[in-house]
Amino acid sequence: MRIVESVLGNLADETWSARLATANVDWLSLDQWEAQKNRLRKRTLAGAEIAISLDRGTHLQDGDVLLWDAARATAVVAKVQLKDVMVVEVSVDQPVEKLIRTCVELGHAIGNQHWPAVVKGSQVFIPLTVDKRVMASVMKTHAFPGITYRFLAGSEVIPYLAPHEQRRLFGSPDDPVHRHDHALVHSHDHANERADEGT
Repeated sequence: MRIVESVLGNLADETWSARLATANVDWLSLDQWEAQKNRLRKRTLAGAEIAISLDRGTHLQDGDVLLWDAARATAVVAKVQLKDVMVVEVSVDQPVEKLIRTCVELGHAIGNQHWPAVVKGSQVFIPLTVDKRVMASVMKTHAFPGITYRFLAGSEVIPYLAPHEQRRLFGSPDDPVHRHDHALVHSHDHANERADEGT
């Protein structure tokens, strides 16, 4: 078994892309939840057992070079399969009253569907949790004014997201981080309820 404690580089880097162009590459195929883990044991497509042991908060990206043997010109590279993401664009070129109404209604619709979302500027990123047609149908049904949406590959979106935002969109629903955050929210809500009852 080979242990990986750090990432050597990425295929997106010209140096690594050129180096591995003629190398024998073995792929470690990961789904979007596995890629968020910093501790993982899995076999590559060629059958080699790999143990991932990265620093806390570190996660693997598609194309990360995990192992490199220059003498044999062999490498192990991560292949991360991310779900597509619906990117909702909210037009800010509208009256404030209308903008507030639109944002509240959009938030209500997203919440009713239990869709996780990340807001960055005037964009809302929502991972596909159901079929694209279903998500598109929800958006068309509401016909939000001043809002457009499109679907992008997760790999196109992830470079623009901070690590905690990536976990929000692509992390496992069973991730302890999510359970902890969920518990904090409920704890905070209950505390507010008790405070309201006491007034």
